Amino acid sequence: MSATLTLATRERGGLPLVELDHLRPWGVDAIITARNGGVSRGPYESLNLAAHVGDDPVAVAENRRRVAAAMGVAIDRLVIASQVHGDVVNDVDDWDGTALTGDALVSTRRDVALCVLVADCVPLLFVDSGTARIGVAHAGWRGLARGVVEATLSHFRDPSEVHVVIGPHISLDRYQVGPEVAAHFFDVPHACVEDVGDRWRLDLGAVAEDQLRSRGVLDGHITRCDHSSDDVRLFYSDRSARPCGRFGLVARRTSYDSKVTGGTT
Repeated sequence: MSATLTLATRERGGLPLVELDHLRPWGVDAIITARNGGVSRGPYESLNLAAHVGDDPVAVAENRRRVAAAMGVAIDRLVIASQVHGDVVNDVDDWDGTALTGDALVSTRRDVALCVLVADCVPLLFVDSGTARIGVAHAGWRGLARGVVEATLSHFRDPSEVHVVIGPHISLDRYQVGPEVAAHFFDVPHACVEDVGDRWRLDLGAVAEDQLRSRGVLDGHITRCDHSSDDVRLFYSDRSARPCGRFGLVARRTSYDSKVTGGTT
């Protein structure tokens, strides 16, 4: 059975962040950004990390700089790909700084922080307890249908040694879809619930969890967060307000000889 993680923000580098402390034994520093602590205005207020939603590019750059600093990396080492709701995985080990396109990032490097952006889709964090490899993935219904979970796991030696965090995403109660979407997931237990008319409610987290299990990730290695993106005081939600910003799941390999406090390791 998967575990449930209770989310609470903690200040780091002047930002209110959710720290995924339980991953520290494997040498991973991982955070989920909240929507506060940045400089964006209007519907993007305030720590929007997305450059594609209509926000001021200068504000987005400053927000990203703040997150990079909190993770102890330079801004040009905060790796964010252009996400396209597909199954392309970028291996960042040989990355030269050029722009990336795809919905998952994997690496063993310590000088980079991997980041995926969401505002209802599922952010996933993969940590290999047997090697130095970590990964992050962005998984909406299209990505889950197209196999982004399987594609990301294919970059790990042994799925049974991989620990996965299923980050905050839209809840079953709030995510109504048509039959053409629900049909992709009718075989997933408890993922689809009939709603009014021909509408269905879809549990993206249940789909992600089922796909992880079916591809060899152990039940005890899966953690789901207790908050959804419906909590718009803490996160952005595209279903609740459009346009809106994007929050991030960010991770890097590091060491914990001393506590990470937003810069040194």
